[in-house]
Amino acid sequence: MNIIIAGAGKVGFNLAKTLCIGHNVTIIDKNSEALHRIQESLDIMPLRGDVEDSKTYASFTDKNIDLFIAVTNIDNVNLISVLMAEAVLNIERKFVRLQKHFFHDSDIKQRLNIDKLIFPIQLASEAISSLLEYPKANNVKFFKYTDYKLISVMVSSRFMPQVLSADNFTIVGIERKKSFFIPQNDNVEILPNDLVYFFGHENEILSECQKLELDTTKEIQRCVVFGGEELGVSIAKELLNVGRSVKLVEEDLDLCENADEALEGKVDIINSKYRSHDVFEDEELDSADIFIAATNNDEFNIIKCLEAKESGIKKVVAINNEMEYYNLMHSLGIIVVRGPKISAYNTIMEEISSTGVVIQKSYCGAKAVVFMRKVFRSSGLVNKKIKPTSVKKSRLFYMRDEKMYALNEKIILQEDDLIIAFSEMKESMKVKQWIYEL
Repeated sequence: MNIIIAGAGKVGFNLAKTLCIGHNVTIIDKNSEALHRIQESLDIMPLRGDVEDSKTYASFTDKNIDLFIAVTNIDNVNLISVLMAEAVLNIERKFVRLQKHFFHDSDIKQRLNIDKLIFPIQLASEAISSLLEYPKANNVKFFKYTDYKLISVMVSSRFMPQVLSADNFTIVGIERKKSFFIPQNDNVEILPNDLVYFFGHENEILSECQKLELDTTKEIQRCVVFGGEELGVSIAKELLNVGRSVKLVEEDLDLCENADEALEGKVDIINSKYRSHDVFEDEELDSADIFIAATNNDEFNIIKCLEAKESGIKKVVAINNEMEYYNLMHSLGIIVVRGPKISAYNTIMEEISSTGVVIQKSYCGAKAVVFMRKVFRSSGLVNKKIKPTSVKKSRLFYMRDEKMYALNEKIILQEDDLIIAFSEMKESMKVKQWIYEL
């Protein structure tokens, strides 16, 4: 594909790094220093220019652009760049990252003929909110073609090792002592402190969570959010919308005032110096059911989560802004939620990798991938015999009439079947090729 990326920040760089393998990628930005760093490390064409100026795109008029991605840090710049690029180029698909939530309720997507709008702050906030429905879960993923969910749970240190058995879920991943693997069958022994990934009926999985996670014993009602910038405010607003009690802690007085106005006085805003551990006792934060560290500093988020655990809060969540801190957070028993930049990157990559037929999602900090392919009447797969791939470190299933079966031998596909493949990231390209070529 011919791909243009507007914006050479962290998201743009990571997208270019991934997409330059097998695609022609150009990244455009005014910042010559950022472009120089990219040129030194990536085999792509950096272009210094104003993404809001149609003249910047003049050298591409002889090409068909398969994908235009606008990921600068300014919403208006991203929107204008789409207009300017489309004025002179033939663009197949357009993805735009936006920070401000009010665009979500507008008709800007239709007016500008944008294929995908990405709201990373909203994605992170909704991920936090989803944890409230599953107080013993670490993460929950939803899918378009099935009601089955991918739910992870951190096993208590007090759990006695055992093999789980159930008809309506399967284990599709275990992170154990910083190593991840996909069990080749369900007869795997679960150990204390494992992070286990289940796929199946929600009720069945949640029933197992009750046995595995022995620390959280009540519903989540009282919430504490550390960090009063835009993400912290968005999380607090999402928690309010689902009827929770919220306290927000921020050391900057101006941010406190802005948060109080944005949240319409419905949240207890605490202006406190972050460095003091006494705030947990002084402000009665230690009675919270969940603690969310939502600053832009991962090291600080880790420290505050550890302080929260020390004060007695059982469920602690850290926003993860830098992937290199992901494993450390997990090893410390902290629930990890993708920050806005990582959410934007992952959402865009999943959208690029998915088609109208195949869905692709990563999990366990992008250590594994799930692929789903729906058998539509018009797909040419109906009544076709297929055989499973022999790729190691993967598990294959098919769903028929809302029941899931292991795909270990040749089968004849029927209309509305769903082919599902779970793969470790290192083997994912082989599995992807198999499921696309069915």
